Amino acid sequence: MNLTTPALLFPAISLLLLAYTNRFLTLAQVIRQLSASSDRGAPLVQCQLPGLKRRIALTQYMQGFGVLSFLLCALSMLALFLDAEIAGKWMFGVSIVTLAVSLVLSLIEVLVSTEALSVVVQDLEKAGRNNGEA
Repeated sequence: MNLTTPALLFPAISLLLLAYTNRFLTLAQVIRQLSASSDRGAPLVQCQLPGLKRRIALTQYMQGFGVLSFLLCALSMLALFLDAEIAGKWMFGVSIVTLAVSLVLSLIEVLVSTEALSVVVQDLEKAGRNNGEA
């Protein structure tokens, strides 16, 4: 294994962290909008709070594992540069594993987010049916 192998992972992890940051910013914006809303106590809002809390935790962990993967990848390159091939290979392997954990957490966060959207769609359908009956 040479120095270019972990170097190939660098741009992918960087883009992944950028995507995670964008998702975090969008989540923060949604929470701030709900906080500023006059109907914070509405059943629909209260129904979404557990999912929002879960998404915050998932985002925190997926970003943490992504950063750890990036750090281990950089340390792997350093080890390979210093001719510590065994250490470099191990760090690169752990970097791949932490990247995979980060991706799985990202998938779970997307599923939780989709569940939240499903709740909103159901509420809209219910409101549409009630308006149709009135």
